[in-house]
Amino acid sequence: MIGFYDYTVVLTYISLACSIFGMTQAGDGRFRIAIACLAISGFCDAFDGKIARTKKDRTDEEKMFGIELDSLCDVVCFGAFPAILCYVLGVRGILGMAAIIFYCICAVIRLAYFNVLEANRQKMESGNNKYYHGLPVTSISVILPVVFLTHFGLSEQIFRSLLWMMLIVVGFLFIYDFKVPKPNNIELWFLIIIAGIAVAVILLFSKYHFFHRPVLDRPPLHDMIRRWIN
Repeated sequence: MIGFYDYTVVLTYISLACSIFGMTQAGDGRFRIAIACLAISGFCDAFDGKIARTKKDRTDEEKMFGIELDSLCDVVCFGAFPAILCYVLGVRGILGMAAIIFYCICAVIRLAYFNVLEANRQKMESGNNKYYHGLPVTSISVILPVVFLTHFGLSEQIFRSLLWMMLIVVGFLFIYDFKVPKPNNIELWFLIIIAGIAVAVILLFSKYHFFHRPVLDRPPLHDMIRRWIN
């Protein structure tokens, strides 16, 4: 079997699984569960690198596999998933689609650039990088739950506009070249607690619903073909 199978990548796969499940829940209108899945994905991503570094005998191939796997999963978890969630929450129309596309492109650029920098850095030095270049894509797992809390006090139209602005601003910060110090353990747990509180409030009190037009039942394909023939 191709690939590397050990405990260093388990959290990355759990993060991906949570995001895929969250997409299905968002599509069914279960926004509380979807937001919780996004936060759990962020929690897993926050510690997968720390766990991977506990394996001291990793080969260069294993390290590169971990870097590529993490970024590929991040595209789904913190690129596609938040975009789909915002779309289902009502970010629609030309401007809405432009914001969603812009956000996803910026997330992909950010992750691809990280891979290039990290690969070059590991050729010259060992250890963990102390800075991010641009806002890390994982930050959306904290930002979106906090922004979602605003629906308690805003009208639906203003809430959707806020989601639109969030996608634009966060996407721009993904690709804007500024140094962000990596959080230490205390700062990391502080961010996790903020996201946890936001998710807890959402799970307990949110009743937000976005109603879709009912989809008309379509006849099976063979019935349609038979009608055309007749």
